[in-house]
Amino acid sequence: MCAGGSAGDRGVEDGGARSDGDDEHERGDLGGAVRGPGRPERYRRYTLATVVFLAATEAALWAFWLATTEAGTLGSVLVAGVGTVHVAVQGLLSRAALLHYLGAGPRPVWLVVLYVAVTVAMAALGCALLAVGRIRGGDLAAYLVWLLMYYAGPPMLALPRRPGAALVAAVPVVALGAAAASGLSDEPLALAIGASLLMVPFMAVAIRVSGWSVRLIEELARARATQARLAVAEERLRFGRDLHDVLGRNLAVVALKSELAVELARRGREEAVAEMEEVQRIAQESQREIRAVVRGYRTADLHAELAGARSVLEAAGIDCRIENGPAARLPAQTQAALGWVVREGTTNVLRHAQGASRCEVSVRATVAGSVALRMENDGADGDPRPGTGSGLPGLRERLAEVDGTLATERCADGIFRLTARIPWEAAE
Repeated sequence: MCAGGSAGDRGVEDGGARSDGDDEHERGDLGGAVRGPGRPERYRRYTLATVVFLAATEAALWAFWLATTEAGTLGSVLVAGVGTVHVAVQGLLSRAALLHYLGAGPRPVWLVVLYVAVTVAMAALGCALLAVGRIRGGDLAAYLVWLLMYYAGPPMLALPRRPGAALVAAVPVVALGAAAASGLSDEPLALAIGASLLMVPFMAVAIRVSGWSVRLIEELARARATQARLAVAEERLRFGRDLHDVLGRNLAVVALKSELAVELARRGREEAVAEMEEVQRIAQESQREIRAVVRGYRTADLHAELAGARSVLEAAGIDCRIENGPAARLPAQTQAALGWVVREGTTNVLRHAQGASRCEVSVRATVAGSVALRMENDGADGDPRPGTGSGLPGLRERLAEVDGTLATERCADGIFRLTARIPWEAAE
């Protein structure tokens, strides 16, 4: 289900000329790409949810162990109590460790200390239950494998790599040594050692890689926003340089000749008129040169813009598919108007559709007797906010010059569609 009209002009949305205030608003949007509901934030939330899910699965395993093991009333109560504390501390430490790894919080040293202490207490409780004959060797083997497997992840995020790896390795060695001293031997001991050698490194690496993946995605999002800002700044510098080259010399000449004309006029010399005529000529020439610069800056060729859109979007990791249809047969004025639509649409996919993974551009002749250019991209989910840019109003003005129209649609599945239509008669 799609919503059309200008009220939703935000997915492939506001663009074009902006004031300084608009630039500040734009910088806020780009900087908020990492914090907003885009892909990096969704991935961070997914990873945090995975941490909570791991704690929940550990609680479920302890409940299963208690249900299938005859540890006695006292033993079951102790395992349930210490296990509950272990699960709670694991969840808190995992979340705090991930936020610290992403640079969003302090290093949770005291939580690490508490977590290690609770883990050691849990392992000691299992060994004591075996030593007094409350549980069997196989029960303790499963007990230790689950405990050490879930223990391994959080310290690898909370601590630097080498201290974390040393701590992750030390606790299993101590726990398995205590188990052997308490009577665990033969096949159950071999099972506990073998499973620990496999699962402890696996969980430690998996949690570390998960945190690294979130950090990498957020760094890429920040780099993408910086790249967009640098591209805008570079274009402004280029335009400013062109204006300086055009006006610099002429304005200097105007200033000198005006001063000369003033001096001549004060002396009653007729040459003052000639000097002012020269000033007038230079001013008119400067006006023509400025119009030429602006015209070149604002002219868009459809074929060049389509090729540029593919290059820019694919460089940003967005799959771009183009169908140019009758584009080659369109007159220059129509191509320029549609080229400007492609330029603005591409710019705003990069600026506003932070979750975009694909963009499709098509130029087709319609049965209604017009030529239509359609740009469609994903990643435009979220409520549209009223923008202050002049991109879409400017596009409508350009299309109106060739009797064209501009329509926007926002779909519930995060698809934004921008459609420009020009009567085929006008195109021909």
